[in-house]
Amino acid sequence: MTPFGQRLRSLRAERKRTLKDMAAALKVSSAYLSALEHGHRGKPSSGLVQQIAAYFNLAWDDVDELKRLAQISDPRVTIDTSGLSPAATELANRLAETIGALDEATIAALRKKLEG
Repeated sequence: MTPFGQRLRSLRAERKRTLKDMAAALKVSSAYLSALEHGHRGKPSSGLVQQIAAYFNLAWDDVDELKRLAQISDPRVTIDTSGLSPAATELANRLAETIGALDEATIAALRKKLEG
C-alpha cells in the first residue's frame, strides 16, 4: 500500500463510501481504485487527485496533503545515481535489494534520518 492509497482508503472508511460508488462518481473502474489503494498502480494523475478531493469535499489543507501523498506514492521508484559517487550507487542498489526485508522500526529510523 502507498501513502496515497492508505489515505484514500481511510477517507472512504471515514465517510462510509464503497469502491463501487466512488468509482462510478469518478468515472473510473473500481478495480483501478482498488489497485491505487493497494499500491499496484502508479501514482494518480493530478486531475484524478483533484476529482477525489472534490468527491470528498476536502478543505484546502487536506487537498494539499492529498497532492503531497500522491507525489510520494509511486510504487515503482527509479533512482538515477549517474554522476554520484560509487558509494551512493551501492547504497541505492543495496536498498533496492533489501527494502522488502526491513522491519517497520528500521524503516522509520531511515525515514527520520533522511528527513533530517
